[in-house]
This record gives sequence, structure tokens and C-alpha cells, in this order.
Amino acid sequence: MSSTLLFELTDGVCRITVNRPDKLNALDAIVMAELGDAVTRIETDSAVRGVLVTGAGPKAFVAGADVSELSAQSPMEGKARATAGQAVFRRLEQCGKPVVAAVNGFALGGGCELAMACHIRVASDQAKFGQPEVKLGIAPGYGATVRLPRLVGKGRAIELLLTGRMIDAEEAFRIGLVNRIVPADRLLAESEALLRSILDNGPLAVRACLETVDAGLDMAVDQALLLEANQFGLLSATADMQEGTKAFVEKRKAAFKGV
Repeated sequence: MSSTLLFELTDGVCRITVNRPDKLNALDAIVMAELGDAVTRIETDSAVRGVLVTGAGPKAFVAGADVSELSAQSPMEGKARATAGQAVFRRLEQCGKPVVAAVNGFALGGGCELAMACHIRVASDQAKFGQPEVKLGIAPGYGATVRLPRLVGKGRAIELLLTGRMIDAEEAFRIGLVNRIVPADRLLAESEALLRSILDNGPLAVRACLETVDAGLDMAVDQALLLEANQFGLLSATADMQEGTKAFVEKRKAAFKGV
């Protein structure tokens, strides 16, 4: 990767760092293209088992899109920018591997949308969240109107979207936008520990949970239950299921192989 996006892979954990601290890690066209390339590697590289997303420096996770690019866009360019960004975030969300956002500072606009596309959000006690697009005379383009209501409920989401108000980590936790809050100096360590605790489990089972929740949210209850039952049945045919149940009976740690 170039200097605007760092990609580090250690023992199955891929750490992606948006690396524009002088611009508060704003998402310009180059960063978005490189993030798309990173997602391709996540999807295709079997050595990547889980993903940690964060921002460089102490101030920002991602402080939003690059406003200088937005200010010059035509209507068609604006739509193309939104659909391209949505596609990258959706691919990250559907990569089948657990993705944890380690939110170390400002997560505003596109940054909050990136965090919401991750499966779990761990916030520093210094983190701030918001969708301030309306203050610029524009609406969100990378999925906030879709994911925010699903995470915090319609009423809270509409208030945050229409006011552009910024909230702190405590409020984000209270309304369900983040999963947990940790001290700033422990953010990466705690986020990686959480991710590795997930990676101790059966990878096929983890993928099935991610896929079933993602698809089931938009299904009728009976359809979603059938999908869950189908996944349950399919996993019963795996060596991992046999190993996991055998290890439980034998009171030892399971050695999952993802088959």
C-alpha cells in the first residue's frame, strides 16, 4: 500500500490504518481506491482471518470525506463517488471475516460510515462521532442513512442526521453505536484482543453468523429463521463442527482448520 493506507498482517490479523494524520485521515479518492484494493486482498487472502481498522495519529479515526473534492463535484460525479464508496464499504461488511473498528478520535461523516461498516466498534474514551453532512448542505453518501437507523434506531438516527450533532464515546455507547469504550492508550491492544478472541472460534461458524445476521435483517421472521436453520445444518457437515464438539466433550481447546 502507499503511505495513505497502511496494511499490516500479523498472525492472521490484518491492521488497516488510514494514514493521513495531517488531513485528519480524510477519505479522498486515493484513500478510497486503496481501501478497495485492501478489501480485495482481505476477501482473497486466506492468511487474513480478521481485520482491524483504525486511523493514524491521536486526533482522528477518519474525520470525513475530503471536502475540497466534494466542493468541485458535478451531480453525476457526486453519485458516482457515493456508489463507489458504498460498494467498498459493503464489500468490507460482507467479506466474511470479522472486522473491528478501533476508533481513536474523530469519526465524522465518511469516517463514522466506515466505522459502521465494520462489524464491531471499539471506541477510545477520546472518540467523537457524527454525521455533519447537512452542515455542508449535503446528505451522507456512504451508507449512514442505512446503517445508523439499524444500529441506534430510527428516531435517534434521524436526530443525528438532521442536526449534524457530534457525540462523545459515552453517548455513542449508550445509544448502541459502539460496543465498548477503552482508555486511549489501550485502544489498539484491547481491539486486537477482542478480535483474536473471535478468531479462536470456528472460522466457518463465524462467517455463517456474519452472513446470517446481514441477510436476515431484511427478511421476514420466518425466512430469517429458515436461513439460520440452513446454516446450522450446513455447518453440521464440517470437520470444524466435529472437532469443536469433540474438544468440548474432551475438555480441551478446539483446533479449527476452517473445513
